Amino acid sequence: MKREGQIRVDSENLFPIIKKWLYSDKDIFVREAIANACDAIKKYQSICLMGDAEDDGSKPRIDVVLDKKKKTLTFTDNGIGMTDEEVEKYITQIAFSGAQEFIEKYKDKTDGDSGIIGHFGLGFYSAYMVSDTVEIQTLSCQKNAQPVHWVSDGSSTYEISDGSRTEKGTSVIMHISEDGKEFLDEYKLREILQKYCKFMPYEIYFSNAGAEKKDEKPLNNTTPLWLKAPKDCTAEEYEDFYRDTFADVNMPLFWIHLNVDYPFRLKGILYFPKQTNKLEVMPGEIKLFSNQVYIADNIKEVVPEFLMIFFCVFTCFYY
Repeated sequence: MKREGQIRVDSENLFPIIKKWLYSDKDIFVREAIANACDAIKKYQSICLMGDAEDDGSKPRIDVVLDKKKKTLTFTDNGIGMTDEEVEKYITQIAFSGAQEFIEKYKDKTDGDSGIIGHFGLGFYSAYMVSDTVEIQTLSCQKNAQPVHWVSDGSSTYEISDGSRTEKGTSVIMHISEDGKEFLDEYKLREILQKYCKFMPYEIYFSNAGAEKKDEKPLNNTTPLWLKAPKDCTAEEYEDFYRDTFADVNMPLFWIHLNVDYPFRLKGILYFPKQTNKLEVMPGEIKLFSNQVYIADNIKEVVPEFLMIFFCVFTCFYY
């Protein structure tokens, strides 16, 4: 007799897997936390444009705060926030994508290019790769919403109570574990932020709770050169972007600004550096971004083999 059933997942068995093997690189939790913050801001902007919320006029921003004494990393945004019910729905269901649900809900009111980053509902849980406990303090942008506090030590249980936020948005507080203590180093954390978040679409500010002076400038470039039309870019801008992206003191021989819509969407800048020593030909380098989020580098399959042979090709590919 034929039968059908639904596969069930025991969260007590799943969390150890998430902590150790969700991603191959532990530092990617930084990218995931900030990508979620970007999505929260994007959602708020979208519902304001559609008339489902009133714009409070606040400038979008994301704050990353290191507190080495308390052994915490806090990621804060001033985006859409969450209600008690939304926390239950989006946070406590592993692999349920609130971003995907948002896109489906408003697909008839947008042009299809939502700019939303997350789609798989797992990014938040990357925090547990480096944390003993994770807290959320959030306040929805909905009128008369109440602040919510959520906390879990990565077991199958969690607690929800009244929160302390007074402004819309969300703070994710990670209590870093002994295995993750390397991420409490300011210089390492800045390096990771530059690696993954250098071109994120909203301003990111970093501060050290133990430092006397805070950063007054965002650490990222929200309008990278590849997003501009080639006719609006100067030679100086192309050269500055090349130096900043690839840390090469020599100027490129020439460059090609790409803007492809078919068969896939791609924007990028292809640089051809000068050869200073014909006996030392360096391999090409490719940096791949999606929605201004760093994905990977050295994806050599993107460039034809003959270009890799005859040129020292440093390539920026973005889509």
